[in-house]
Amino acid sequence: MTHEGVRRATYQAVDCAKKNGAIISFDPNLRSPLWDTMDNARGQIECGLSKCDILKIADNELEFMTGTTDFDRGAAVLRQAFPNIRLLNVIAGAEGSYSYYEGLRVFVPARKLKNTIETTGAGDTFCACVLNYILDHGLSGLREEELREMLSFANAAAALVTTRKGALRVMPSREEINGLL
Repeated sequence: MTHEGVRRATYQAVDCAKKNGAIISFDPNLRSPLWDTMDNARGQIECGLSKCDILKIADNELEFMTGTTDFDRGAAVLRQAFPNIRLLNVIAGAEGSYSYYEGLRVFVPARKLKNTIETTGAGDTFCACVLNYILDHGLSGLREEELREMLSFANAAAALVTTRKGALRVMPSREEINGLL
């Protein structure tokens, strides 16, 4: 979204997907050096927020978009401004993750492993696990226990990735994640 051509293609793809009933997920993945101005970054993130059904947002991105470090308040601000967001997940690194869904708020602490070497790919792994959970269980009628199960699995997967060098090629298998749980 940092360049006009990519923006146009992304807008078109998202609009086509929405018209065809797809569930849209969004991860702002804010990297300030890639943007000409932070105002442009904010505008493009707002565009993504306005179109998504599922949001994965990091603690620093939530603060950037809402001006608060309070996750509950920040989530409320986003949900009010963007009522299309059905499932909002906040990742807070070594603290854990939060899920906000239809009036529910669930927190699951992070898995802390002693042999962490880097965090590259942890957020993407978390997000992939959440999306896999939604593909398996759907996005309607999720209960607190299911949100807790989803976050626990995603946190465990993210923790395992931090013990390996690299990102995509080191994503853990379902068996490895279940072994940690």
